Amino acid sequence: MIKICTICARGGSKGVKNKNIRDLIGKPLIAHSILQAQNCGIFDAIAVSSDSQEILKVAKQYGVTYLVERPENLASDTAAKIPAIKHCVGEVEKLLGKKADILVDLDATSPLRTIEDIKNAVDLLVERQVSNVITGMNARRSPYFNLVEKDENGFVHLVKKLVNPIVRRQDTPKCYDMNASIYVWQRESLFINPNIFYDDTLIYEMPEERSIDIDSELDFEFVEFIAQKYKIL
Repeated sequence: MIKICTICARGGSKGVKNKNIRDLIGKPLIAHSILQAQNCGIFDAIAVSSDSQEILKVAKQYGVTYLVERPENLASDTAAKIPAIKHCVGEVEKLLGKKADILVDLDATSPLRTIEDIKNAVDLLVERQVSNVITGMNARRSPYFNLVEKDENGFVHLVKKLVNPIVRRQDTPKCYDMNASIYVWQRESLFINPNIFYDDTLIYEMPEERSIDIDSELDFEFVEFIAQKYKIL
């Protein structure tokens, strides 16, 4: 069973300048995801996709042999990530001379995952034979209780209403925040029907302290603090 791991990192970043190569606990941010993938010992190929030569240079320094230059049309601020993942996988498969069975994408800006998280997410896909697995944590807000949206008149209402209103958050149906850390697909699922959600999508649950996605300077500070406190990185 051939497994390919992709790590996609654009050069441009609006929220945190050059965040993918910014130092985090003594290493460039992207290096943590690279080392996690390597230390898993389950991948036949690990690839970094980027439009930035500087990011690809760092990836090479950390032992990545599959460096994929991302086309401009897949690297803009508005470009979706899945096409970049597919492009990266396609390039790696050409070099391998064979197609993968399982695809795993590690988000470079969610470095607090553990090796066990990666392995467990892959195992969940294999054991249940589903189209894909995503990761997330228990949601802080519930669409049934304290998450609201505006209507066309500007008035706010609960996102999801129940026939019998819930008066305690603890009684709400369990909801999750996606943490963008690990995505696992059957290759066939991603290439035939590129998507995040399928009828049989499963979620691998991670704790809050391993679920921060860096999108701002404050996020970066949180990750540094938590990494040091819990000795995750």
